[in-house]
Amino acid sequence: YFALQVIYARRKYKISPPETKGHPEFERIFRAQANCSEYFPIFVSLLWVAGIFFHQSVAAVCGLLYLYTRFKYFQGYAVAAQERLGPMYASARLLWLLLGLAVVGLLAHFLLP
Repeated sequence: YFALQVIYARRKYKISPPETKGHPEFERIFRAQANCSEYFPIFVSLLWVAGIFFHQSVAAVCGLLYLYTRFKYFQGYAVAAQERLGPMYASARLLWLLLGLAVVGLLAHFLLP
């Protein structure tokens, strides 16, 4: 979804790849997509470990909430840079929660008989 939005913005503002500068709205959309892509490996890793070692349902709910907050982050950033802050903090809290669940699950798995 995010990559498609960058493609649409490139067409709308006539910015050919590999250019990343141009209309401010394009730059915000491009940066929002890049930010989401940068955090995706961290999210998938934490989701995977929390799901295996803690609980699948809890991890799945956290994962869905994280994806929703990143979607809201993208939408907010596309409008104005300040609009991204609330969803960014929410997604960060969910990553920390997934990290905590993963650590608790790993500790329970390896330390408890």
